[in-house]
Amino acid sequence: MAPRGLKDRHRRGMWSEMKPVHVVGGGLAGSEAAWALANAGVPVVLHEMRPLVKTDAHHTEKFAELVCSNSFRSDDWRGNAVGLLHEEMRRLGSLVMASAGPAQVPAGSALAVDRDVFSDAVTAALVAHPLITVEREEIKSLDQLLSVIPDARSAIRDPGANDALYDPLGPGSTALRASGRDDESIIFATGPLTSPSLADSIRNLTGEDSLAFFDAIAPIVHADSIDFDIAWKQSRYDKEGPGGDKAAYVNCPMDEVQYVAFINALNAGAKTEFKEWEKNTPYFEGCLPIEVMAERGLDTLRFGPMKPVGLLDPRVGKRAHAVVQLRQDNKLGTLFNIVGFQTKLKYGAQEEIFRMIPGLQNARFARLGGIHRNTFLNSPKLLDGTLRLRAEPRVRFAGQVTGVEGYVESAAMGMMAGRFAAAERLGRAIEPPPATTALGALIAHVTGGHIAGGKGSFQPMNVNFGLFPEIAAPTHGADGKKLKGEERGRAKKLAMAERALQDLNSWLTAA
Repeated sequence: MAPRGLKDRHRRGMWSEMKPVHVVGGGLAGSEAAWALANAGVPVVLHEMRPLVKTDAHHTEKFAELVCSNSFRSDDWRGNAVGLLHEEMRRLGSLVMASAGPAQVPAGSALAVDRDVFSDAVTAALVAHPLITVEREEIKSLDQLLSVIPDARSAIRDPGANDALYDPLGPGSTALRASGRDDESIIFATGPLTSPSLADSIRNLTGEDSLAFFDAIAPIVHADSIDFDIAWKQSRYDKEGPGGDKAAYVNCPMDEVQYVAFINALNAGAKTEFKEWEKNTPYFEGCLPIEVMAERGLDTLRFGPMKPVGLLDPRVGKRAHAVVQLRQDNKLGTLFNIVGFQTKLKYGAQEEIFRMIPGLQNARFARLGGIHRNTFLNSPKLLDGTLRLRAEPRVRFAGQVTGVEGYVESAAMGMMAGRFAAAERLGRAIEPPPATTALGALIAHVTGGHIAGGKGSFQPMNVNFGLFPEIAAPTHGADGKKLKGEERGRAKKLAMAERALQDLNSWLTAA
């Protein structure tokens, strides 16, 4: 998958004198960053601490391991912001998107993958690239990779101040650049599970406490333990997936009595105890544990992950009171994950409570749910428009640690950090993508697009059309008829998506 002729040129030593860019972390963001750099002709050293040092969430030493869901969410670029992000990344040569295609499993209009096939493909591509060197080691501090580390805390200024140290797209302060070698470049893509020692090193440099939230993982069930005398396969509203499949999800129905008993059990179930220093850590709203949602009200889950709309129970010919959905987790179709059922329940409670679900009464679990603490930066204060650390321009950050949420968003930030670093190393000018694109909207959000507030005002964010500049909603369809309600909303999203791809193409042409 390397560019044509790259191996031969490399053997002739064309890049023998070019210093490599160091990418720390072999997750989705780090993998994309390394790929973007290498395909631009810049040598890369990719540092990954696994398997020497394990994390609470990872199970393998593979690159781009998917530790939570196996879904990249909607693949519809015309009506969904994350689908648009997929398309933009494909146009930029994304390794994650290229690897997801062959690993795809049925999931309606969503792009879901066999997690092993996917990470195997990413790992094979990175290891085979002639400009990528893999180092299996833990990076515990910045000074392992940088010759001089300034104490930059006194140099940090408010981005709103009229201060020469803050040039969001410029080369940074002369004083700061003089503190170290200009040919050194690092991208930290250590993800939400950044080791405590490295987090301390970053904190010492920035003078800024990292922010944090809790993230949870959903359980996975063996397909042959699902009772299909009760459960049935159907996509919501019979929506057709990429392969024409209208039955991509397994559905387990509940009547009102079963639902109320299930909610009561969730509320009473034994839960993971937090350490004292963790107790004030918030949850990410887009990935709440199911028992936390249950605490918010009896019907919260019935209007959330257990909503029954668009699904018809074939046994009785009508809609159930609530429905639990499962999505295929591997290519073989032998494993299914319970959609939206991320949890912090203790293992024994999970097995007991989740077997209350009709159709899962004999469920065997390939993996039970869990919870882990995620770390992210106060990026609007700390990073410039090309994801560089304001206090140390030799350092970039990428992925979930920047304050984006989601697999694809993390990979996208890695890809952009790699492109920015490559352009810098090759002496080329590069601007961030326009804010009208999904990529540009994400970068704008993490580097200053949020509404400033008190401590903790910056929170992780999925890509969504609310991050994009406004566009006038079409008033009439192609047939001349006036658009109303949902039709007008869909037309507006399509107009934003078409504008995004047009602006992305213009940006690529100018780059």
